[in-house]
Parts: sequence; C-alpha cells; structure tokens
Amino acid sequence: MPGIMPRVSVSISRTERAKEFPLPAYATAASAGVDLRSIERRVLQPGERALVSTGIRIALPLGYEAQVRPRSGLALKHGITLPNSPGTVDADYRGEIKVILLNLGDAPFTIEPGDRIAQMIVAPVSQVDWAEADVLDETERNAGGFGSTGK
Repeated sequence: MPGIMPRVSVSISRTERAKEFPLPAYATAASAGVDLRSIERRVLQPGERALVSTGIRIALPLGYEAQVRPRSGLALKHGITLPNSPGTVDADYRGEIKVILLNLGDAPFTIEPGDRIAQMIVAPVSQVDWAEADVLDETERNAGGFGSTGK
C-alpha cells in the first residue's frame, strides 16, 4: 500500500494488571484503530450494560482526541456494542480509559481478561469560534435532513 500513515506520539501508562497484555496495537499497516482489552472478567447478561476497565491511561497532545468505538465482530456475532459510541477521550483527561459495553444479544456474554472489547482511534480535533449571524448562506440541501436525500 503506497504512502505512510501520519504518526503522533502519545504517552501511555498501564496498571500492573494491564501490563500482562500487549500495548494497544494496529492489526494492519492501514488500520485506523487499536484494540482495547479488558483487564477484568465480567458476564454481561442480555440487556445489561457495564463499565469495563482497560487499565490504561493516555496523555494525548493538545489538538487530538481519542474515540472509543465498538468492534464490528463483537457487534455482529454477539450483539455487544457501546451505547455512547463513539466515546470521547479529551486531550486533558488523564484517568483510566473504561469502556461502556452493552449486550444487545439474546445470550449472556463473558468477557475475560485480555479480551479485545473495543477499538480506539486517535484523531485531530479543532475547536470553533462562533460567528453569530442572523442569516446563513443558502445551499442546495438547505434544511433538508433525516432522509431528505434518498431512502
């Protein structure tokens, strides 16, 4: 694959339990996200949600955020998702990254220590300076939304 993905340096700290497992890593050269692992055993009953520990803390540089998202395989095969997807980790947050998991499946789902439970993407972010206006410029779409451009 041509080209090199942009890189950013992020400091990471792990609990002793988290050090039993690999650092979050990209599965392929073009992967957008790294997998987050559970450091605890937990059984999620159908319809149950839980806050699951990863044992990691990160220090993002100013101008970046981390987004915590569901893993597609867990969602498809077991109905395991994140109700607040994507979860946002701000650049000034230094606490442990925890993942809210929700079992939308019809069977209990067991999470074991070391299981990959979510993925995390680090991306640039900007803040806005609001410029209040009485009238906004016209566009082809204008106020059309919620399915206005097709099925």
